[in-house]
Amino acid sequence: MTAAPSILLGMRISDQFRGVLAQRGRVLGPPSGSFAKGVAIMPATDRADIGVVITIGTVEITEATMACLPALRVISCLGSGYEGVDVVAARKRNIVVTHSPAMNASAVADLAIGLMIASIRRMFDANAYLRRGDWTGDATHRLRPVRGLTGRKVGIYGLGAIGERIARRVEACEMEVAYHNRRPRSDVHYAYHASLLGLAAWCDVLIIAVRADATNRHTVNAQVLAALGPLGHVVNIARGAVIDEAALIAALSDSTIEGAGLDVYEHEPDVPEALLALSNVALTPHIGGGSIEAQAAMKALVVANLDAFLAGEPVPTPVAESAAAYPASTSTVSA
Repeated sequence: MTAAPSILLGMRISDQFRGVLAQRGRVLGPPSGSFAKGVAIMPATDRADIGVVITIGTVEITEATMACLPALRVISCLGSGYEGVDVVAARKRNIVVTHSPAMNASAVADLAIGLMIASIRRMFDANAYLRRGDWTGDATHRLRPVRGLTGRKVGIYGLGAIGERIARRVEACEMEVAYHNRRPRSDVHYAYHASLLGLAAWCDVLIIAVRADATNRHTVNAQVLAALGPLGHVVNIARGAVIDEAALIAALSDSTIEGAGLDVYEHEPDVPEALLALSNVALTPHIGGGSIEAQAAMKALVVANLDAFLAGEPVPTPVAESAAAYPASTSTVSA
């Protein structure tokens, strides 16, 4: 590998960011269609010179794809997630995997609160009601009152950088907070539930903020949704695969739960028609980290990791060694 290896993109980026990367090496991609197929059909001379892949967590990068890139030494994920990367395979091939932890945490937490309020207060449904011209001023045509936020119990599934920021915002809404992690934290005052099912049975609102991998795929299933109950709401700003999407649609359709707020989906960018047809769910197109500030911070950290690698120095934010114990996600999402 040369001193300035080629950089392959796993997703579309702005011209400005591409220009920043081009100062550090030749920038290729992103491939059209799936990343794996795009890599497989690239000219061998291009594949042989690719030392860096810059991607996002939902793009699947398997050991077979890594084998097609013999000079690959760094996979850098824009954002905190890296579930699409086979971290175990990367370790075996001496490929460093980096990510951008906590850089978008505040932005994602903001959206989680927005989706929670939108779901509980039926804001998207109310917006459609107004636009249809149904608001006539006649009391018999007004939307029915709903229970507000104050005094509700919020369960946070995954109290990491994002989850903790959500918890602080939730408290400002005069709501009670508890959480479930793989293990309890000693540095927070929130109540810990040893099981996700127990947390769902306790809370009125379940907010999913866990880092997704194969160990928690579909952990929010029909049983968990039933435990949440007919007045319950679920908010997901993590990854779509954490929820059993078919079970969620059924629960929303038959009033097993009252509502949901979703920014992520199991097979992005495809959203099931059955979900789109429901009026008791607030939907956004994976915009959690889409603030100007969050994007700038994540890109700066990707560049810092790249510069450290090119200088032969340790990268600032490698994926933790413990992550190798958890297999890559089975997500089929591609750029």
